[in-house]
Amino acid sequence: MVKVLRSFVRGPLESYAEGFVEELFRQGYSRPGAEQHLCFIAHLDRWLNGKGLALGDLSATVIERYLAQRREAGYVEYRSSKALQPLLDYFRSLGLLPAAEPVVLGPVEALLGRYREYLLIERGLTVGTARGYVDCVRPFIQTRLQGDVLDLAGLSAGDVTGFVLAACPGRAVGSAKLIVCSLRSLLGWLHLTGVTPTSSAASVPSVAGWSLSGLPKGLDPGQLRKLLAACDRRTPAGRRDYAILLLLARLGLRAGEVARLELGDIDWRRGEFAVRGKGNRIERLPLPADVGAAITAYLRRGRPGTAQGRSVFVRVHAPHRALTTGGVTAVVFNVGQRAGLGKIHAHRLRHTAATAMLRSGSSLAEVGQVLRHRSLLSTAIYAKVDRDALATLARPWPVAADGGAS
Repeated sequence: MVKVLRSFVRGPLESYAEGFVEELFRQGYSRPGAEQHLCFIAHLDRWLNGKGLALGDLSATVIERYLAQRREAGYVEYRSSKALQPLLDYFRSLGLLPAAEPVVLGPVEALLGRYREYLLIERGLTVGTARGYVDCVRPFIQTRLQGDVLDLAGLSAGDVTGFVLAACPGRAVGSAKLIVCSLRSLLGWLHLTGVTPTSSAASVPSVAGWSLSGLPKGLDPGQLRKLLAACDRRTPAGRRDYAILLLLARLGLRAGEVARLELGDIDWRRGEFAVRGKGNRIERLPLPADVGAAITAYLRRGRPGTAQGRSVFVRVHAPHRALTTGGVTAVVFNVGQRAGLGKIHAHRLRHTAATAMLRSGSSLAEVGQVLRHRSLLSTAIYAKVDRDALATLARPWPVAADGGAS
């Protein structure tokens, strides 16, 4: 039996408890955080000992059995496999876990796996985009499952339109368009690979939606100042959030582009940085002085020394892994709530950057270059927010000779 921190470990995990705690400290966990993890591990250790199991028996099935019994016992914390992840990662690094059990894919997932490979390799889509396509078409493929067999050869145009009419109502226009776009891609691939004798892509109906019909909703200068002021730059989290908000609001970066920013992407001597944008494109943008100062303040007095990898922005809490796209979005949302501005998403700050550039006298073409639009049509929507320029195009209201409106 060994006592580590405040927990006793006496079963099959006894000889690994001290090393596990050292690994937690190396990853940046605080002492209370490490104590919580070890208390949980001590409970798992007692369960394994009571079942007569060794560390080599800790398979996915055994882990699920343990977690199910823990939930049934009424525990409210550490009830999912995610709670075990730090320990499992540690054991994997030592090569102590049993080989992963083979995953047997059903016909639906097997076909979608081949389709995903096509999107990644042949089409060159990013992992996230390919995942979105697959998620959109999975319900359609599931409708073709008859027992253990997929009936795709007998696919008709009516089946395709029926699915779209059932799946799209009630959705936002963008979400519905993604469904039909993904479905056309899938049907083309099915014909290309010989699964279906003909392509049904042409039978996918279009979604009613008009380009440039909306109005970009950026923050006005007062709201932006209020948002930035809600970041407490005396704290590491506040310095990180302030730098993220400036990248979004001053340069119009997307949330994913901020998340993918790495230390080596910033050229401090030239005052520019590389942006990893859509389609795996890498483009360079100038680094304004205020944005560079905010990033520097975070790197010097905010980014933890236990940060993993080369990402500029990392999680506040251990393990200090790279901040994800969802994490960047959450930063904007949480700061907006603290500032009393309601629900604000990261893309709204991209609109804020575009409208600010227009108000300062930049042309639409220049705005499109900063936002890295492939087509000027993508930037044209911002012409609506330049009211002063639009006023010069407005014709006077016609007035009758007697002074009344005609």
